[in-house]
Amino acid sequence: MKAKKGVSSFANNDHGLQSGMIKISNLRDFSCHPFKVVKDAAMYELMESIRQEGVLVPLLVRPVRMKIETRGGEGKLMDEKEKEYEIIAGHRRKTAAEWAGLREVPAIVRDLDDDQAVIAMVDSNLQREQLLPSEKAYAYKMRLEAMKHQGRRLNPAMVQIEPKEVSSSIEKNGESTEKDAGSKSFQTDGVQHTRTYVPVRSNELLARQVGENVNQIKRYIRLTYLIPQILRMVDEKRLALTSAVEISFLKEEEQYDLYAVMDLEQTIPSLSQANRMKRMSQQKGLSMDDIYTILGEEKPNQREQVKIPLNRIRQYFPKDFTPAQQVDLIETLLAGWATEHLQ
Repeated sequence: MKAKKGVSSFANNDHGLQSGMIKISNLRDFSCHPFKVVKDAAMYELMESIRQEGVLVPLLVRPVRMKIETRGGEGKLMDEKEKEYEIIAGHRRKTAAEWAGLREVPAIVRDLDDDQAVIAMVDSNLQREQLLPSEKAYAYKMRLEAMKHQGRRLNPAMVQIEPKEVSSSIEKNGESTEKDAGSKSFQTDGVQHTRTYVPVRSNELLARQVGENVNQIKRYIRLTYLIPQILRMVDEKRLALTSAVEISFLKEEEQYDLYAVMDLEQTIPSLSQANRMKRMSQQKGLSMDDIYTILGEEKPNQREQVKIPLNRIRQYFPKDFTPAQQVDLIETLLAGWATEHLQ
């Protein structure tokens, strides 16, 4: 008998996963979801596509375990129609579908623990082409913490290395460290093979998986220590990431003072200024007066300059004059003019 379509009927696929239609009202956003869902032009295009074609890629969700208390004090599990599900992947599709007027969406249900859910949620969103620095920052932080939890519960992350790499990977200072490594033997067509594995730190493994270097991941994670107002400036490209990393080492109250001065004076600290504020904060503390003094300094790119297009003045110089000679001549002529007219 064919199951009726609806939130109460799920089909099991070849991998044992349940799939079916779920009411949007039964969906929850993932807790502390770091990726922003904005109704912008891209969201409008997705909404129009869903309105015409429906949701082509199912959401990935996990069940929210809740019980309904009865008068007798005993609880019973929610039936299928009352169940709530937490979205692992598909927040934008859910929002676009809701905007398009849909009441239910297709979904795949997986029973994931918190760490598995975080890793799946982050991985599905990191594939997007354009991510804000704040989104990367919190995504990397959440994923790294989940990987560390898994490492403590299971075994340290192990990465396979080629046989030619073994000697350089498992030797240190002339002493073998094979006890820290692992290996697996297997046979193929009667030939014995051995694969060697060595422990890898979580941040190194994450760097390989997302295509960043370890230091860059550390820089992004430092952004999570910024107050929201300054982090927003990074997202809006008003504050350079390198300067923001230095500012992230300031105490929270110092950051609020800095933001107040930046907003009042309409100025942005350079990398050098941000580094000086960081060092002052760590050594003796950073006062509002210190911030005013540092940000009040003239930056090289703020110095006024007069630029004259070369095509406007080239005709007045001999053809063999170098740019330096042209500047010297202009300065000499201006000095003579000033002596005559400004005395």
